[in-house]
Amino acid sequence: MMDFPLRLLRWTVDVTACGLLAIAVVTAVRENRMAVAVGGTLLALLYAASPAIEGRPVPGRVWLGLVSAGWAVLAVAAPPFVWLAFPLLFAYLQLLPLWGAMFGVTVLTSAAILAAAWHAGGLTVPLLVGPGVAAAVVTLLAFACRALRAEMEQRHHE
Repeated sequence: MMDFPLRLLRWTVDVTACGLLAIAVVTAVRENRMAVAVGGTLLALLYAASPAIEGRPVPGRVWLGLVSAGWAVLAVAAPPFVWLAFPLLFAYLQLLPLWGAMFGVTVLTSAAILAAAWHAGGLTVPLLVGPGVAAAVVTLLAFACRALRAEMEQRHHE
């Protein structure tokens, strides 16, 4: 029974990521920025490969590195890609050990703030506070998922 909330959250994160990618790609096409649209499409295909690496630490970390690098290039190229950072935070928290996840969340959130501020022409309070609060909420949700998963595994072994 506890498996359902975890699957629902994973599905929600994936749908959010796909939706954000679709919005960003369509925006790039409307702006006639075809190289950015192609890059976004390639990132979407790479993101879609995540089930193939599930439960495999080394391929998962390679996938995360590739997705992060693609995100960074696209976040600098076009503002709509910046917000894809937030579904990616779940991947950091799921695939990395705690210290690596927290470091990754900090770096990714900081990069999102800087990219958004760069596109906006300056740093504003909402651009600073919004991503920070979102990162905190995502982190807390991921910790709740870890606790649910641990409890589920413990009950399975009993």
